[in-house]
Order: sequence, then C-alpha cells, then structure tokens
Amino acid sequence: MMNMCNPHLLSNVATNDAHGENSPYFDGWKAYDDNPYHPINKPHGVIQMGLAENQLCFDLIEDWMRRNPQASICTSQGLSNFKEIALYQDYHGLPSFTKAVAEFMEQIRGGRAKFDPNRIVMSGGATGANELIAFCLADPGEAFLLPTPYYPGFDRDVKWRTGVELIPVHCKYSNDFRLSIGDLEAAYNGAQERNIKVKGVLVASPSNPLGTVLDEATLIELLEFSTQKQVHLVCDEIYSATVFFSDKRFISVAEILQKYPGRFDQTLVHIVYSLSKDLGLPGFRVGIIYSYNDIVVKSGRRMSSFGLVSTQTQHLLACLLADKVFVAKFLEESRARLKARFTTLTKGLERVGIHCLKGGGGLFCWMNLRPLLQEATVEEELRIWRRIVHEVRLNVSPGSSFHCTEPGWFRVCFANMDEATMATALHRIKSFLPTMAPRRRRPEIGLVLSASRTMEEMKDQGKHMLDFHPLSSPHSPLLKATS
Repeated sequence: MMNMCNPHLLSNVATNDAHGENSPYFDGWKAYDDNPYHPINKPHGVIQMGLAENQLCFDLIEDWMRRNPQASICTSQGLSNFKEIALYQDYHGLPSFTKAVAEFMEQIRGGRAKFDPNRIVMSGGATGANELIAFCLADPGEAFLLPTPYYPGFDRDVKWRTGVELIPVHCKYSNDFRLSIGDLEAAYNGAQERNIKVKGVLVASPSNPLGTVLDEATLIELLEFSTQKQVHLVCDEIYSATVFFSDKRFISVAEILQKYPGRFDQTLVHIVYSLSKDLGLPGFRVGIIYSYNDIVVKSGRRMSSFGLVSTQTQHLLACLLADKVFVAKFLEESRARLKARFTTLTKGLERVGIHCLKGGGGLFCWMNLRPLLQEATVEEELRIWRRIVHEVRLNVSPGSSFHCTEPGWFRVCFANMDEATMATALHRIKSFLPTMAPRRRRPEIGLVLSASRTMEEMKDQGKHMLDFHPLSSPHSPLLKATS
C-alpha cells in the first residue's frame, strides 16, 4: 500500500494532473497490463494494439549483432573498449555516434539533405527531446500550435514540467485531416486575441496517429509562416523511415531548407528524431534534436546532461549504423514488412466493412468506426471503445484521446505482434462486429464537434473510464516510455 504524503508539502509538478495519464489512451494500456494476451497461457487476454512499437525486424538486428560481437563491450571481442566506454564522456556525445546518426538521417532521406554532427543534441528518447526543445524555445504560459489529431504524449512531453501550452489546430476528415494554413492562421490569431504568445508550431510527419506525410507545398507554407511570424517550427520526424507506399514519399523539412537556400529563416527550424521507430529500439532511449540554431544547440547540450544516452548504447549503435550495407538492407526490408502488415490489417478490416484512412507511414492505421456510432459524441465513442477493450479484448486507442474532434476514429497499431496474433485480432473483430451495429444510423456528414465540447466531455468522462487501479503493476506503460 502506498504511503500518501500531504500534497500541500509537495511541488505543483508532483501533484498536478497535467501528465495526462487519466486518459483512455493510458487506460487501455492498464487493461492490457491486467490481462495480457498469450496464445497458450492467456488465449482470452487483451491483445495490445495500442503500442506503436516496431518489432518486425528484430531478427535482422539480432543477426547483425551475432556477426559483430565486437560492437558490444559486454563480449570478449569488445572487452578492450570497456574502460574507455565506462568512464565519463563529453555530453556532446561520442564523435563516432553523432557522425553515425547524422549519416543515418541522410541515408533515410536518400541523400537529399545533409546533417552536421555538430548540430546533434542527445536526449533520453523522443520524450526527452520534445521536452528539451520546449524548454529551449518557450517560457511557461507561452504556446505552440499543434495540428490535430496528435499523439497524446505531446501533452506530457511538451507541457507537464515546462508550463508551455499547446493550442490545437483542428483538422477535418473532409480534408483527409490535412493541415490548412488558413486554420493555422486562425489559431494563431485566436491566441493573439487571448494574449497568449505563440512561440512556435509543432508538426509530426509522418503523423501519429494518421500515418500521413506532409508534402512539399505544405512544408513550404509552414516555413513561410514561421519566417513571417518569427515563430519556431519543430518537426517531429521520428517515423521518417517507416513510409512504405512509394506514392507517399517522406519529405524532411531539412530537404526543403537545402533545396531553397536563404529563402527561410532556418534558425527557427528544429527536428526531433529518435531510433525508437525506424530501428525498433525504444528501450535504447535514443532521442535526437537537430537544430539550425547555434544557441539552441549550445543550451540543448547543456540540458542534455539530465538525460544522456549511455555511452555503451552510443558505442553499439555507432558500429551498427556505420555498416551502410546492412542499414540499406534493413531499411528496405523494414518498409516491405511494414507494408505487408499494414495491408494485412486494412484488407482484413475492409472484408468486414471497416475502412481506414490511407496513410502509408508509421506503425498504425486510423480506423473509421463512425458508422457504428448511435450519436456523434465523445461519450458514444468511448462506449464503443469500452466494448472493444472489454468484450473484443483489443486495446485500441479512441480518437478523442488524440484530440480528434470527430468521434468514431481509433488508432490501431500493427507492428508489435506476430502474424498469428494479428490473425486472432482480426477474427475477434469479425466475430464481434455484428453485435456492434447501432440501433440507428447517422450520416457521416456533420459529425464534427467543437474543440471545447470534445475536451469538456473527455474530462466529464474521465472518472467513468475503465474501473482500473490508479497505479498499475511494475509492467505498466506508465512506468515505460510510451508512444
């Protein structure tokens, strides 16, 4: 039993509710944690489809490590490097590591963008990188504009300890959730009217949860907006190597800056990256900030001492990433396996009448269950979500937890399980779907809710979520880095 201290004796950060764990996004994790699926031991358990984890190519990395034991200081072949790696290192990072990461980022982009190792700032995963860049760019009460739907962890990463605000820019299904510069301008002007200072725009490409990518025209508009307004542009590109449809090529903001030199104020541009998704190594906690601003690089490196990547990890990854032939084969195979798995899931859903937004990147699909809604409310979305978790026993994430203002969308992850588990998940959906048909149908047109109503309903519904313990077991995702 936990020994609860008087909250008045603790800090605001320790006692506030801004972490965001009281959300269906995390409640679904708790459901899985209480009853995890196992094909033999727990065949009726909850299948984890709320985890954006890339497990499809572990065999390739494991094979490389078997063939390159000298890369690890924990083997007899690599032991000669033990003392050097075990001692204190410069918080700028091992030169071999920053060089390898810069070259890896170039390789992913087909050489269309160059990266200077001296501009790389390390952090403990993308979570730490997002918080670090927020600390560098904004003061408490200042804000970033952020298109919806967006990754729920941004509320934790950017806001919780920094005091920085996030202002949603609501994107709509009628436009395939594409970002409109007009909506961005409206959100900016609205903040100005409320005397909120906007310090930047935060975008993710590929998007989590949509899997869509920003095209060149939109990136140019964002850079023009940033330059004109003199606000920062932070581009989260952590899924950059997971784009698997050829007609959806990933374009980095770095490519645009290189293509149009001198056109934009590049000192306002910053890239967040990690190796959690593209290499499938979230447990290594490798987060990266690449900034074109000298002061941000300098201050960011000072701050990074609070969340450095271990030198053992840097050493191993520097060796792996330096093997360009392996990396090229890995990226090609990873995209092929992601495409095959995405196709398996979406085609399986289509066979039972469920459609998804065509993304083409990321480790998830954006599933449309709007036809099943009895009414266009967040409460109705959460009713269906509870049934999916409790009766279908699948942990998927409701769109409202991603700040989507159109009820009925769900994020479904597909790369963290084997083929047999995916087949089981699809079978469960097929068997249960007839019982989910609504008593009355509503047309899909006009299901947009206002942002204020959506968030108010989420708060009202928070205490009526799944009846789980507020603190989970040691295996809880609340104790892990989640995404």
